[in-house]
Amino acid sequence: MQRLFSTFADGPPGAGLLIQRLVVGGALFYCAVGTPSSAVVMPQAIAALAGLLLLAGLWTPAAGLVGACAEAWIALSSPPHPAIPAVLAVFAITLALIGPGEWSVDARLYGRKHFVPPRL
Repeated sequence: MQRLFSTFADGPPGAGLLIQRLVVGGALFYCAVGTPSSAVVMPQAIAALAGLLLLAGLWTPAAGLVGACAEAWIALSSPPHPAIPAVLAVFAITLALIGPGEWSVDARLYGRKHFVPPRL
């Protein structure tokens, strides 16, 4: 499972990934829930779910890819401002490619484990 993630960065890069995950996940969720449109209900629901997964850092590569596809769907469905979903799609793809970072559920579930053998 660890091969799905490119990195579990810690320190300042991990903090940057945490901030990026919070901003993109929050924006995906807010744009889907805060601005309902009757024309694109399904992709907005998918984007909201992907945003929640990105906020938690759970299944980050898959959530980023799904969120990007949903935002591309919204952008191509001709909303009043197609640039906002297009930018969110690009940011979601970057998270899918980079990985979740050290401060995520993915890192706890699938990160490197330190095994200390018992003393005899």
